[in-house]
Amino acid sequence: MSRQYSKESLHEIAGGDQDFMGVVAQTFLEEIPPDLLAMEEAVENDNKELAYQFAHKMKPNLEMFGIDVLKDITAIEAWTRTSKNKAAITSNLEKVVSTVKAVLKELKEDFNL
Repeated sequence: MSRQYSKESLHEIAGGDQDFMGVVAQTFLEEIPPDLLAMEEAVENDNKELAYQFAHKMKPNLEMFGIDVLKDITAIEAWTRTSKNKAAITSNLEKVVSTVKAVLKELKEDFNL
């Protein structure tokens, strides 16, 4: 079954240490949901500065887990420096949200969290 994140990427970062992989997964599960929600709300409220901060904050974690939404996060960051309305990045935001929510579920299953 295909995963939305790269277990290999996580394995590489953790140096193969399964316990450390679990700690990293647990940390992701604790930190990313509130940031994701805050980014969603910032976009919804057209608060570009806050949207940028949360998109930028999540980016390294998304990269670390090999989650294929960097193009969408970068698009959200770029949008914050434009005068375009939120409709311009709705599809990017939806992809980030749905993909990250799938990853959260997968991590819980894979690491029994």
